[in-house]
Amino acid sequence: MEKIATILLAGGLGCFALSVVVEGVLPITHLSKIPYKKLEEIAPEASLDFKDLARRYPAEFKQYYGEANGASFREALKLGRDMYIAEACWHCHSQFVRPVSNEDGRFGKVSYAGEYMNEMFLPHLFGTRRVGPDLIRESGRHSNDWHVAHLYDPTIVVPSSVMPKYSWFFEGEVPNKKGMAVITYVQWLGSWATPEVIAREERQASAEAK
Repeated sequence: MEKIATILLAGGLGCFALSVVVEGVLPITHLSKIPYKKLEEIAPEASLDFKDLARRYPAEFKQYYGEANGASFREALKLGRDMYIAEACWHCHSQFVRPVSNEDGRFGKVSYAGEYMNEMFLPHLFGTRRVGPDLIRESGRHSNDWHVAHLYDPTIVVPSSVMPKYSWFFEGEVPNKKGMAVITYVQWLGSWATPEVIAREERQASAEAK
């Protein structure tokens, strides 16, 4: 029995050590060699949606973010991403269009590695299920007004929605700093690495190389 126990213990420790290498060391070693773009590279200027928030809520926007420029835009994106994680939005809204079940017909083109090669996707928010739609292609699908109403009371725009109301993202009926940040982040998703953008960058790089 002692021999069997020793074998099982050694096997268990061996499997644990192997899992640490395969699941931890190897991914870190591999990913550390892949260049990630900084937020300044993928969001150098304020988006039109961010500027629209400044126009719709001038007093509140000025209080929270000052002017709608590249710096304040990136501040809102980081806060919006943090709120998206903190509120566990990724549990119901994944950010990865898979090549199965006609997902590209519902959510847009299948996701590819280049989309996630930036600091805003550390950690990745692939998600495990979709109570709501995948959001990796959300940019441009809805207006700011739609997103404001959706956060305030989801059933206003989607009567069958089971999403809770995010009243703490508002002061009265006006989105507060966190609310504007979440809207900015969701409106930005998918805007930085579409096939068209990547093709344009590759053409520019090729032209500069010549």
